[in-house]
Amino acid sequence: MILITGGCFQGKTSYACETFGIKREEAADGADCPMEMLYRTRLLYHFHEYIRRLMKDGQEFSLERLKRENPGVVLVTNELGYGVVPVDRFDREYREKTGRICCQIAKEAVQVHRVVCGIGMVIKDG
Repeated sequence: MILITGGCFQGKTSYACETFGIKREEAADGADCPMEMLYRTRLLYHFHEYIRRLMKDGQEFSLERLKRENPGVVLVTNELGYGVVPVDRFDREYREKTGRICCQIAKEAVQVHRVVCGIGMVIKDG
């Protein structure tokens, strides 16, 4: 499992595709793909939106299932913990849950990359 994170509109998905040789059409969009796609795709971008959808549906994310069914997946997510804290309760809970899930994934991931202005930095390798 590989996690790629960074701010909004920083070129994370393009970086992921180029770095890992994945065509954009092979990737799944966490904002609107079927929920089971997480366990079949090589790359899922907008992972933070996937988490939002899980929360809206009252479902929980299972890192154990992901490790078992799709251990080689590349996940691309926005960093949500910077900036203004949302006024809306759901948005605050979503922001916190996304951060906690990404921390769990980063701990288990083989690699973690951070992308700024289209430039990736490996912040964990091995």
